[in-house]
Amino acid sequence: MFPGYRVKIIGMDPNAQYCVLIDISSVDESRYKFQHGKWVIAGRGEPHIPQRFYVHPNSPCTGQKWMENIVSFHKVKLTNSCGNCGEGKFFVHSMHRYQPRLHIVRTDDVNTLHLQPMSTFAFPQTSFTTVTAYQNGEIAKLKIANNPYARGFREDGAKTMNAKSTLASFTRPVSTTHKRRCTPNTTSPNSTKRVKLDYTPA
Repeated sequence: MFPGYRVKIIGMDPNAQYCVLIDISSVDESRYKFQHGKWVIAGRGEPHIPQRFYVHPNSPCTGQKWMENIVSFHKVKLTNSCGNCGEGKFFVHSMHRYQPRLHIVRTDDVNTLHLQPMSTFAFPQTSFTTVTAYQNGEIAKLKIANNPYARGFREDGAKTMNAKSTLASFTRPVSTTHKRRCTPNTTSPNSTKRVKLDYTPA
């Protein structure tokens, strides 16, 4: 997934154990197309398939450890193939809008996640439209420069910049009964988004 999903978490109990996980939610029921320099609705979208959660590999971990560094979900992958939904992969439809959602559960056992209260956070600035080819050449260059698997597309490689790349992103406001204070702090449009998150359990 590019740009990667990264958050800074604050407000946890330093001595308590937490699991941090993510899922991808459909923003709406529409399909989109890029026309005249902007995204417009192009009809009814494909049925949304419920996503599994991706549990951050550091889970469970103390609040102190979670708050020490930026939490990165760089291992999360997107696919438009139903038969390719392995660990850490989310199935998405091309030309649809999605939203990543962060979930925090206070527990020391990943096997009890479904039994514990869950706090959910969604940030509108992390929503995205999935594409099979970038609509912005500069974004394509940025992806190639940062993708360790795209060596062949760089200046010293055998392929050219005309090759199509794959991008995806997600969005949908989330309602939760848990208290939360979110302080968005985005960087430039061409860089990885960073969001500060103040976790305040109910």
